[in-house]
Amino acid sequence: MICTSIQNRNLDQIFELLDSGNIEMAEIRIDRCHLTQDEVEELFSSSDVTLVATCRVSEVRASLAGSSADERKLDTKASQKAESMLITAIHAGAAYADLEIEAPAMMSKRIRRETRECGTVLIRSYHDFSGTDSLEALKALTEKCFSLGADIAKIVTTASGKEDAARVISLYDHFDSAKLVAFSMGGDGRQSRIDCLSKGAPYTYAALTEEDAAAPGQISTGQMRKMVYGDRKFIGYPSLSPVQMPASKSFAQRAIIAAALADGVSVLRGYSPCGDNESAVSVARALGAEVTVGVAYESGNVSKDNSALTIKGIGAAPGRLSMDSLHTGESGLLTRMMIPLMSVLGGGKVEITGEKTLTRRPLKGASAIMSAFGVNLVQTGERASSVKEGEPGQEVFVPLSVQGRLRAGRAAISGADGSQIVSGLLMALPLLPEDTVIELANPKSIPYLFITMDVMKAFGVKVWCDMEGGEDFAESKDWNDCTGITFHIKGGQSYKAAQMDIEGDWSSAANFLAAGAVFGRVELTGLDTKSLQADLSVMDILMEAGASLSQLGDDDSKGMIHVQRAPLSAFDVDAGNCPDLFPIISVLAAFCQGTSRIAGVGRLANKESDRGRAILEMLTAMGVNAKIAGDRLVIEGHSLQQRLLTGKLLKGGHYTSHHDHRMVMALRVAELGADGPVIIDDTECVAKSFPTFSELFGRLK
Repeated sequence: MICTSIQNRNLDQIFELLDSGNIEMAEIRIDRCHLTQDEVEELFSSSDVTLVATCRVSEVRASLAGSSADERKLDTKASQKAESMLITAIHAGAAYADLEIEAPAMMSKRIRRETRECGTVLIRSYHDFSGTDSLEALKALTEKCFSLGADIAKIVTTASGKEDAARVISLYDHFDSAKLVAFSMGGDGRQSRIDCLSKGAPYTYAALTEEDAAAPGQISTGQMRKMVYGDRKFIGYPSLSPVQMPASKSFAQRAIIAAALADGVSVLRGYSPCGDNESAVSVARALGAEVTVGVAYESGNVSKDNSALTIKGIGAAPGRLSMDSLHTGESGLLTRMMIPLMSVLGGGKVEITGEKTLTRRPLKGASAIMSAFGVNLVQTGERASSVKEGEPGQEVFVPLSVQGRLRAGRAAISGADGSQIVSGLLMALPLLPEDTVIELANPKSIPYLFITMDVMKAFGVKVWCDMEGGEDFAESKDWNDCTGITFHIKGGQSYKAAQMDIEGDWSSAANFLAAGAVFGRVELTGLDTKSLQADLSVMDILMEAGASLSQLGDDDSKGMIHVQRAPLSAFDVDAGNCPDLFPIISVLAAFCQGTSRIAGVGRLANKESDRGRAILEMLTAMGVNAKIAGDRLVIEGHSLQQRLLTGKLLKGGHYTSHHDHRMVMALRVAELGADGPVIIDDTECVAKSFPTFSELFGRLK
C-alpha cells in the first residue's frame, strides 16, 4: 500500500484529498495540520480511507516555541497536547497510530492501552535524520519498538550512500515483513521506499507532491503509483455504484417451504431467483401450494413487486399428501429438508430425485439420523444394486426412497456431517402430535440451525434449545466451542401464514468484499449485519486481516457496506461453521502477507465438488504455496504490491470450476490479481446461487 503523508492542510482540504479517489491510504500529520481537537475527531470518524494518526511530541514542542513556560513545563505541555490529539484520533477510529520511541514513558503506556482497547494498530517509530547506524544497532532499535508494544515497527534513517539503504532493507531478513516498515530518507534512499514493499512491508510513505514532501527523498504519490502499479486499474475507481446483493438462499428456501406448509397466504419480499431457489418454488408447487411470482397480496390488496413471492399454503398435517416422488433439483439443503418432511406428509414411501452434482454427492449421515426416527433411506437408481436395501447407517445418494413414517420421542444423533438433515427434522417434527427431544452431539454449521428456527418462528412454529460446551464455550459463547445442542420440540403445532423479508446473501457478498479489500473498493446493499447467516463471518475475517470496512446510513444493521483496500496480513480462522466461505477466503489469504491457516477442511468433501481438493489445486496452479495439514488449509500469502514488484502475480490460464458455483466466483476474484486472463471451463453453474454474478462483478472492473 502507498500511504500519502498529508501536512499543512485544513480539514476541508484534507477531506477533498481523501474524496478524490487518488489516495488509498493516508498519514495525517496532526502536528503539522491546522486541526482542532473536534476536527481531528470528525476526520478520523468520517473517512473510509485507511488513516494513520501521527503527532510527534517534538513537532508540537516546536509549535509552542515562544511560550513563556520554562523548558520542563514546555516539554510537559507538548507531551500532553500530542497525547490528547492521538487519543482523540484513536477513539474516533484511526486504523493506525504512530508514536515515536522517544515519547515519554507514561504517554507510551497510555497510548498503548488506548490502541489495544480500540483495536488500533500501534506503530512505534524511530527516525535518524543524521545517518544510518550498523545493522546490529538497527536490529536492536527494531526489537526496542516491539518491546514498547509495537504492532508495527517503523525504522527510518538517512542514507549517505546505497549501502546505507541496503542495510536498512536487510532488516526484512530478520523480522516479520508484515510487521515492519523500514526504508531510508534522502536521495540515496528513494528506491528503498519501493524496495520495502517488494520485501512485504504493509505500506510505504509518499508525498502529495515532490514539493510537499514530509521527509527528504519522499516520492510523490502519483510517481509511486506508476512505479508500483504501472497501468493496472483497480475496481471501484474513479466512480462507484452500490451493488445489490441477491436473496440469501439459506433463508429463501426455508421460507418458501414454510410458506408452502402454512395455512393461508404468505408474502415473501426480497426474493431473487437462482437455481436452488427456483427448485424450492417447484417443490412448493409439487406439494400443492399456489406460488405467484412478482405479485404481493396483502390485506385484500394486490400490488406488483418483482421481488415478491405470494404463496398459498397447504395447511400441512401428517399424511396430508399422496405423492410417489419429489424432485429437488441440485439443492442439497432442499433434499435434506424434504426427507424428514416427506416422511411426515407422505404415505410412507416417497422417492426423492435430483440432478447434476447432487447425484454425485453422498448424503453423509442422513441414513443413520433418519433411522433413529424410524425412517429408512433406500438407495434407488443405478446405485441400488451395489448396496443392501434398508441397511441402517449406509451412505446414500439421490435418487433414494424415503420409507416409513417419522417417529417422535427422544433420540441422540450426531451432527458431525452437517446441519441440513437436522434442519429438516426441526421443520417436520412439530407437525407430529407427540413431543420430541433431540440430543445433537458434535454439531456443525450451527448458525444454519438457528436460521431454520428463526424462519419457523416467523411462521408460528417454535423450537427451544440448550447449547452445551466446556469452559471455553461458557466463556466465549462461540459456536465453534459448542459440543452439543438439545432441542425441545413440542408436537401438535402448525405453520401459519406470514409476511417476511428475505435477507441479502452474505455468501455472495463475501466475493465482492474480498475483491474490494484487495483490489480497490466496493459498496454493497441489501445486507443485514445482525444476520444469523454463518457467512457473515467474512466481516470478522476481513477485519482480522486488516481490511477497511464501514457501514453507511442511518440503519444500524442494514446500511450500505463499504470496503476498500488496506494493508492485509495473514489470519487464522475456523471456517467449520461457514464452509461456503472457503474458496473466496483462500483467495483472500493469497494476498495477505504471511501464512494464513483456515480450519474446517473436513467439511468440504461433499460440497458441489471435493472443495478442499479443488481449492488446493487452484491455488497451486496459480503459483501459491499452499497445503492441507490435518483439518487446516495453510496458505502462504504476499501483498498485491509485493506480487506486482517481484513478478509473483497469480498465474492466468485455463482452470476448472469442478462445476462448483463457489469456485467460479473465487476464480473471478483471483483473476483480478493474475498475470493474464483466467479461463474457466464451466461458468454456467454459478446460476445455482447467483445467476447475475458475472454481470454485476463485471461492472466493478
